[in-house]
Amino acid sequence: MDEGLFGPRSVTWRVHVDPILWVAGFRALFLQSLNARVMRATYQNSALFDRKKAWARFLRTTEFVTVRTFGSTDEVERLARRVRDIHESLTGYDPDTDETFRLDEVDSLLWVHCGEIDSYVDIAGRSGILDNDRDADQYVDEQRRAAEVVGIPYDSVPKSRGELADYFDGLRPKLYASDEAKQGLRNTFNPPLPKNLAFLKLGTPGLIVLAFASMPGWARRMYGVPVLPTTDFTTTLTLKAVRTALKAVPMPVHPAVKRARQRLREERRVFTPVTGHPT
Repeated sequence: MDEGLFGPRSVTWRVHVDPILWVAGFRALFLQSLNARVMRATYQNSALFDRKKAWARFLRTTEFVTVRTFGSTDEVERLARRVRDIHESLTGYDPDTDETFRLDEVDSLLWVHCGEIDSYVDIAGRSGILDNDRDADQYVDEQRRAAEVVGIPYDSVPKSRGELADYFDGLRPKLYASDEAKQGLRNTFNPPLPKNLAFLKLGTPGLIVLAFASMPGWARRMYGVPVLPTTDFTTTLTLKAVRTALKAVPMPVHPAVKRARQRLREERRVFTPVTGHPT
């Protein structure tokens, strides 16, 4: 059976079937936005800032992540090729350097990847999906395959949480919250949900605050938010509680996620990256 990039024995499947990843997705958006070049390219080219088109754009992004994670090799390559073609055809303008640039430049793609994966692995660890550093590093390493399909050289992608931290440390002097980043943050508090999902707006502000609070202190400070000593501890406790609550709430689930959950149940074991043996 073709199980795509990962399969049921991967750490990736264990992480991505959990609904707490919605919080990680928002965290990724806020973190990625601190690269002004990337954020301006998004603002200039994406429908995310158009309220009439933003929901459809959000669904396309969700679909891509789902197929990339659970789809067959052919499905992943077909969708990834479409994404690569779109990026190749678009350009952005950076007023800081008075430069027009392509959206498929590797440095920008790598930034988006690292912001996404750092958010997923951080939330997965703090909410209780992953309970040891070995599995967290394995998850980051597995995601190099996801980076490669959108055009990032495999060997240039961080393969552990330590390498992710080093990557962010190296870029921090160049990061800041642009006007576009701040506008994007404000927009998330009033998402353009369709009428049948309007009830979700009641819980959205709380999830947004939680996602924002889960970012590193340096990232929150760039948005002008003071960092209190107790914030990280409180956020971790809240993530665990929210994960429990979300698992008890009936939510629409993508068919691919349903199939993956069934496969994981059939395995009846948790894959350990070091031995490959069931525990």
